[in-house]
Amino acid sequence: MQILTLEQGTPEWHAARLGIVTMSELKTLLVKGKGPAGFGTGAISYMHQLIGERITGEPSDAFQGNTHTQRGHELEPVARELYQETTGLPRLEQVGIILNHGVGYSPDCLVDSQGLAEIKTKLPKYQIELLLEGELPQEHVAQCQGGLWVSEREWIDFVSYWPGMPLFVKRAYRDEALISTIAERVEAFYEEMERRTAQVMAA
Repeated sequence: MQILTLEQGTPEWHAARLGIVTMSELKTLLVKGKGPAGFGTGAISYMHQLIGERITGEPSDAFQGNTHTQRGHELEPVARELYQETTGLPRLEQVGIILNHGVGYSPDCLVDSQGLAEIKTKLPKYQIELLLEGELPQEHVAQCQGGLWVSEREWIDFVSYWPGMPLFVKRAYRDEALISTIAERVEAFYEEMERRTAQVMAA
């Protein structure tokens, strides 16, 4: 396992992620489809993106961000500080990316010796839904459990913030059954990716 202290979003950070599965895209691998090894069109498209990165040596930068991601970058430091104040957790450490099992994960911070935090900013209507339901949103489960797999840590705090609203914090522990499934899907994904890469290079 490698923990790289790069600033997220820099050219060096993009280079560290080049051609590998990252946990922010993991959920596409878990969607059952009719493609090879049961992958759906989203996973196959992502696979082709990564093959392109490996062949060209250049990050695809397919997603340049939008006003929502920009807002997230601006509010994340505020949310992190509020999270630390609210929980009283003493030690938060920012890192660029963790590399393990041939994949990458960029946590929003490491917490003490066994924890992680994944910080999101959600519009008020979604923040209200979170606060009422009190559960880790299904759309973020794969990323969070994938993060625990890559980091080999025990728990992750899912944090959601919007200015002026109560902070949402939900802790999730390792789900070994899901982590096992994630490992299997990543292995199958890479096998198909290698097959396609060889086919492309032989064309």
